[in-house]
Amino acid sequence: MSSSHPQLTDAGLDAAYAVNGVNEFGETIAGHIAAERALTIYLDKREIVTLMTLGTQPELLVLGWLRNQRLVKEMKDIKTIQVDWETESVAITTHKTIDGLDKKLSKKTVTTGCGQGTVYGDMMDGLDKLNLPKVTLKQSLIYELLASLNKHNEIYKKAGAVHGCALCKGTTITRFVEDVGRHNAVDAIAGYMWLHDIKGADKIFYTTGRLTSEMVIKVAQMGIPVLLSRSGATQMGYEIAKRIGVILISRAKGKHFLIYNGAEQIEFDATPTKLKAAS
Repeated sequence: MSSSHPQLTDAGLDAAYAVNGVNEFGETIAGHIAAERALTIYLDKREIVTLMTLGTQPELLVLGWLRNQRLVKEMKDIKTIQVDWETESVAITTHKTIDGLDKKLSKKTVTTGCGQGTVYGDMMDGLDKLNLPKVTLKQSLIYELLASLNKHNEIYKKAGAVHGCALCKGTTITRFVEDVGRHNAVDAIAGYMWLHDIKGADKIFYTTGRLTSEMVIKVAQMGIPVLLSRSGATQMGYEIAKRIGVILISRAKGKHFLIYNGAEQIEFDATPTKLKAAS
């Protein structure tokens, strides 16, 4: 790890709890439920917010949260990130006081993310300065990627109650993260990219959740030009995608998808055969 990187704890916990339930036949069935843990963020001893999370990779979650909230600009400014589950807290220390922190914290937006995410500062600030690459995407690649993604969602298959996000390069899934809220999953991937200096220009971002304003903004901040989801889009997510040039693909499952922005950048090389309507 580079000397410019912060010191991180390694406090990841199991994602699911073993429990018994009773089914519709009155039978006791062994199963699992998703973990949900509170993690309060303290930035230079100042309490900022409490995240609800699975807790599987809290350090990356917090690192990505700092980046996506635009509270810390440079990795070298962070000294340590220390997670302590006994106190359900994470202590972040920086090398110097963060400029304009009070102003950033004075404006808070509660987003539509599962578990309700929070964005500090002006959500639209700096969006027009983002310069996303103009990419072309093959329809056949979308189908291949969706088939690969079906093999993931491990916690969802085991316990349900979570969202998944994936960082993809072509049909290769570079990183897959599940959490109780999609905003946490995207932040954990952002933290992973930041820590390992991974660029987003040649990547695709996949989420099982809605394509909201928060999701579009975060993916754009990560430099990723393509956002793919099996769920739908919101009006604000759509408008921001058009404004900053994110290819927005929703309802992607099997051979079906809906492109809400960037259709001219899709190469339709694997168009499915339409079923004829019954006479």
